[in-house]
Amino acid sequence: MTFKLKPVDEQVIVVTGASSGNGLAIAEEAARRGAAVVLVARSGEALNHIAQRLQAGGARVAVCVADVALPGDVARIAEVAIAAFGRFDTWVNNAASGAYGTMEQLSLDDHRRIMDVNYFGVLEGSLVAAKHLRGHGGAIINIGSVLGDASVLLQGAYAASKHAVHAATETLRMELERDGAPISVTLIQPASMHTPFAERARSYLDAPPRLPPLLYDPRLVADAVLFAAAHRRRTLRVGSAGQWISLGRAVAPATSEFLIRTFGKALQVSRDPGNPAWRDTLFEPRPAGAIEGSQALVVRRHSYILEAQKRPGLTALMISAGAMVAFVALRRWLRPRRV
Repeated sequence: MTFKLKPVDEQVIVVTGASSGNGLAIAEEAARRGAAVVLVARSGEALNHIAQRLQAGGARVAVCVADVALPGDVARIAEVAIAAFGRFDTWVNNAASGAYGTMEQLSLDDHRRIMDVNYFGVLEGSLVAAKHLRGHGGAIINIGSVLGDASVLLQGAYAASKHAVHAATETLRMELERDGAPISVTLIQPASMHTPFAERARSYLDAPPRLPPLLYDPRLVADAVLFAAAHRRRTLRVGSAGQWISLGRAVAPATSEFLIRTFGKALQVSRDPGNPAWRDTLFEPRPAGAIEGSQALVVRRHSYILEAQKRPGLTALMISAGAMVAFVALRRWLRPRRV
C-alpha cells in the first residue's frame, strides 16, 4: 500500500494534552511550521492563553476544552476540528495522567482514571481519527513511553497503561494496513522528558517525585511527532537512554529487575519540590502553560537515536563506512611486518 502524507505546513493537526509538556511543545512547533492546530486539554483558561499567543504570531488555532476520559468528549474534538478547518490530517494522542506510589498505595479509582486517560482516551482518539481519515488519508500518532516496554517501581499504573497503548497501536496499524486504508499509525516512545509530568502527578511518596535520568528536551518529542506526521514510520524512539532500558529488559530481564528494585525509588525522588501549584492533576486540571518542568535537572537537548531513525539510509551508510574503516585498520594492524 502506497500513499503520501502531506507536508506539515499543509496540515490540520489535533493535539490532545496540549496545555503543557510534550503536548504544548508539539502544538507550538506545529504552529511554527505552518500547520493549523487544534488545541485540546481540560483547562480552557490555559488553552485560550496559548491560542492567543500563537495567533498573535500568525498561527491558525482552534480550541477544544475536553477530557479524553469522558464519554462524548473525544468525538466532540473531531467536530471542533471539522467546524474550524473542514478536516484534520494528523491526530496526536498525547494526553496522559500519572501517579507515584506502589500498586497497593494507589486506589482503584486512581488506577481506573489513569487507564481511562492514558489508554481508553488514546484508543477512542485513534478510532475517531481512523473513521475520519479513511476518507482522505493522514496520520495517527500515539505517544507511548519507554515504560511501555519496561516497568518501573512507583509508576506501575502508568507503565501498565503504556503497555496497553503499545499493543493497541500495533493492532490498529495492522488492521488499517489489511484494509488498505491510507492512514499512517506511529508510536512515539520517549525516554524521560523534562516536562512537568512528575510535578503534576498524584503522589503517595514521602519526598517530591521526579523523572528518572537521563532527561531530554520535550521539543525532541515535538520533532519526532511532526516528522511522523509527514513521513510514515512505525515507531520513533526519543532519547537513547530509553533504548538501553528497553534493550536491557528484553535481553536480561532478571538483571534489569534487580537494578530497578535496587535503584528505582532513589532515582525517582528529589529534594526539589518543584511548583506546588501544579500538584495532582489526576482528576482536576491545575495551572498549565509550561513545556518544561520547574525542577533543576540536567537536560539533554539532542537525541542521536531520533536523528538516526529519521535518516535510516544515511545512518546505515555511515555504519557501513565505519565498519569498513575499522576492518581495513584491523587488517593492517594484523598484517605480518617485514623485518
